[in-house]
Amino acid sequence: MNYQLAEINIARIKGVTIDDPIMKEFVDNLDAINTLAENSNGFIWRLKDDSNNATNLNLYNDVQVIINISVWEDVEALGNYVYKTVHSDFLRRRKEWFKNYGEVSTAMWWVPEGEYPSAEEATEKLAELQKNGPCKSVFNFKKPFPKPNK
Repeated sequence: MNYQLAEINIARIKGVTIDDPIMKEFVDNLDAINTLAENSNGFIWRLKDDSNNATNLNLYNDVQVIINISVWEDVEALGNYVYKTVHSDFLRRRKEWFKNYGEVSTAMWWVPEGEYPSAEEATEKLAELQKNGPCKSVFNFKKPFPKPNK
């Protein structure tokens, strides 16, 4: 069986809602950054709603918490997108739009090829990483685990 990498990241916005003026530059660039992801080597899938992103999904019952869930070929492909494209400029500027979340905000795990995580599975994986730290079942960039051999 082959595996691919699923990831979730969450953030707490500085705005009252995503439509707050402080969020304008971030929101104005979402489509371009999402298109960049979709055109990146190793990209497979991302969670999105009718607005072409996931910022309106309220999985934490808090309109100030936004999520992103995606699937990639491997950790290297995701890392190249996150740290070696224009996305990294927005990552460096995140304090302009986001409050310090104060906890682990990104989790990764292996899923069977062709499967996509549900929002519920993704939030459970993030909670598992926050509670237990990196392990084979959920990890982060600082301590990644290789694809399963089976």
